[in-house]
Amino acid sequence: MTLQPFSGSSLALPIALSAGDLAGIGLLVALAALVVAAAVRLLRQRRGHVEEPPVSTEEIERELEREGGESPAQAGERGRTLPEARRPEVLPPPSSEAAVEARTAEVEEARKKEEYRRKKEAERAEKERRQQEREEEARRAREAEERRAREAEEARRREEEEKRRRAEAEAGRTLAAGLEKTRGGFVARLQGLFGGHGTVDERTLAELEEILFTADIGVKTATSLLENARERVRRRELDDPQKLKAALREEIARIVSVGAGAAGGELGIGRERPWVIMVVGVNGSGKTTTIGKLAAKLRRGGHSVLLGAGDTFRAAAGEQLEIWAERVGAPVVRGKDGADPASVCFEAVRRGVEEKVDVVLLDTAGRLHTKLPLMDELKKVKRVVDKALPGAPHQVLLVLDATTGQNAIAQARQFHEALGLGGIVLTKLDGTAKGGVIIGICDDLAIPVRFVGVGEKVADLRAFEPREFVDALFD
Repeated sequence: MTLQPFSGSSLALPIALSAGDLAGIGLLVALAALVVAAAVRLLRQRRGHVEEPPVSTEEIERELEREGGESPAQAGERGRTLPEARRPEVLPPPSSEAAVEARTAEVEEARKKEEYRRKKEAERAEKERRQQEREEEARRAREAEERRAREAEEARRREEEEKRRRAEAEAGRTLAAGLEKTRGGFVARLQGLFGGHGTVDERTLAELEEILFTADIGVKTATSLLENARERVRRRELDDPQKLKAALREEIARIVSVGAGAAGGELGIGRERPWVIMVVGVNGSGKTTTIGKLAAKLRRGGHSVLLGAGDTFRAAAGEQLEIWAERVGAPVVRGKDGADPASVCFEAVRRGVEEKVDVVLLDTAGRLHTKLPLMDELKKVKRVVDKALPGAPHQVLLVLDATTGQNAIAQARQFHEALGLGGIVLTKLDGTAKGGVIIGICDDLAIPVRFVGVGEKVADLRAFEPREFVDALFD
């Protein structure tokens, strides 16, 4: 570097600078700018301003290169000073108003989020409340429905119980009415014998013997009752007429209770299907009518029933059974008039097996127009039925006419010896004074009386209850 002196009156300071000198000057200027910037930042920080971290020279040069500007070194090499080069734009720090606005925006955003959260929580709570209300309403509705169902069931039970009581009361009155003639016969004489006061002596026993032997209860039964009474009188157990009456009543109740229990008064339908019942009896005993009434009772009890018209010799027997079958809604198997009864019964049982019915009721002949005895024909029917269904018939039921008195006991003995009876139905009990035949049948043959007939209606065929019978007979 060379300096020249003043010349003339003008101030002249010719200076010749090389390129290296210019670069040094640019560097000094840049350093001075950095110092000034650092001082400004420090001052603002002390006043509470927040500023971005300081930027180094290298970062400024890299920024200028990315934006197409010149670094201080490049500007010096080209003979230019730093102010002429493109410098990075330094943004001023945010003012206090901008910070307040930003903070206000943040607070507003937080408020909106909190309001949204509370709204959702309220909606969820409302939804849960409504769901709980619906569940509670449904629960109350179920409880109300269950309560109504219980009340309806209770009302139905009360109604059925009332019907049962009325039916029992009606049955008692009907049975008592059916036994009215019998009660007015030998029972009335017994009441007269025991109605007085005094002691039981030989005269009393003699009168008792006469009453018993004329009561159609059978010689065997009358003898048994009389001997039992004499023995107890001899032991001084029955020294009073009322005690004798009570003892006689107790003994009759014991006799007619034969077969009572699990099957007492019932048909005793077992598990076999179909359950085959062979109904026998002489003509005029009410056999076919009894079959129709039994079918009606079985149908009301929920059983399916099929009828077999095996009485092919009696005129109109088949038509009569068909009428009953139509009345109770049961099918009937019928052959031609005069056909073999065994073949008709065989076909009825076979059809009952195929159709899987519960009960098959077989009507049979009560008399024959041939020389073949009745009992032989009934034995044949029983054998053929067993071929159609091994083990059938499961029960043989004898229908007796109570008006025949002691002759009914003889019939029961003959049928029992030939077929092996499982029960007896005593019909027309309301039309005779010979109802005491029940006592003789039960005592002589030990065969249970299943049903008694006291009228023409289906309900008049009643299951025989020993205690009810004795009460209706004596009370």
